[in-house]
Amino acid sequence: MAKIIVITSGKGGVGKTTSAAAIGTGLAQQGHKTVIIDFDVGLRNLDLIMDCERRVVYDFVNVIENDATINQALIKDKRVDNLFILPASQTKDKDALTIDGVERILSELSESFDYILCDSPAGIEQGAYLALYFADAAVIVTNPEVSSVRDSDRIIGLLQSKSRRAEKGDTPVEEHLLLTRYNPERVEKGEMLSIEDVKDILAIPLLGVIPESKSVLAASNKGIPVILNDQSRAGKAYADAVSRFLGKDVEHRFIEPEKKGLLRRVFGR
Repeated sequence: MAKIIVITSGKGGVGKTTSAAAIGTGLAQQGHKTVIIDFDVGLRNLDLIMDCERRVVYDFVNVIENDATINQALIKDKRVDNLFILPASQTKDKDALTIDGVERILSELSESFDYILCDSPAGIEQGAYLALYFADAAVIVTNPEVSSVRDSDRIIGLLQSKSRRAEKGDTPVEEHLLLTRYNPERVEKGEMLSIEDVKDILAIPLLGVIPESKSVLAASNKGIPVILNDQSRAGKAYADAVSRFLGKDVEHRFIEPEKKGLLRRVFGR
């Protein structure tokens, strides 16, 4: 049976889809058959970040409405073995997602995949609720700023009270904190919350800290999950986070201000 992971947050624009693409790619790189499902019906960004938008014929809603089979809708990644994408619909309403339909698809995918990643839309509407409802584990993505952390705290409350595991009294959903766009220099200046600040507020285990990096936007614009750029600090940080998720003891990197040499201190570069 597959492990179902929701990539979620309360606030938009924190890097959920970027993180879903990176984590899904990283799991597949390590030999695990992985599918990423885009729950953001009406917008559909995952296929752009994964560079497969021209290959979308059928989507998630088509499968729910029995207009296509899962095999017809799944898109196999060209770069990484064991990685598949199930895109969202751009033309349907979010109400097209039903709890019975989502459960049926997850059950069918669980028979042949190791990991199912649910890329949740922001907020707490129907798509976001269904993305988290069936989760075995959750990666809560947040930026180091107050409104983002506050909204993530609300999502944690939903995971602990509204998920299927909570309703049935089963083992709670595993919770993992992924802190994105972290800049230790700005933390020193008091412009961002520190890692400890965020951990104190949310009180869940830290999975990874993704440094603020231009390589993330560059990779997204090219349709390349940033984890495939093993020269970028963000790519390395995502790879570390995937290893931690799989139970490996990996030290956190890129969380301290960069030490500048004499010339950089004098000339500012």
